[in-house]
Amino acid sequence: MVQIVIVQPSGASFELEVPEGWSLMQAAVKNGIDGIVAECGGSCVCATCHVYVQPERLAELPPPGDDELELLDEVKAERRPSSRLSCQIKSAAELDGLIVTIPERQT
Repeated sequence: MVQIVIVQPSGASFELEVPEGWSLMQAAVKNGIDGIVAECGGSCVCATCHVYVQPERLAELPPPGDDELELLDEVKAERRPSSRLSCQIKSAAELDGLIVTIPERQT
């Protein structure tokens, strides 16, 4: 299990134990975290699981693919250099302690 912290726009934070290989979107939905809409269920076609990754750990993630980059152009909240889709971030031991923040809106 990998510990991931999800911070809501209000500042409330949730520490989740995420099985390796699960996406952060799956973990958020499974744990009832508000703010991750995940309309497409993780198929990388909707951008409603947008998160901000802590900038100092961004380089630890695989780079976004073309589909993700295209969708990030369509996010409803501010797109930042640390913006990623949580359906594309897979839990792995090297990400233990990662903090992501949910933007103020997804739709």
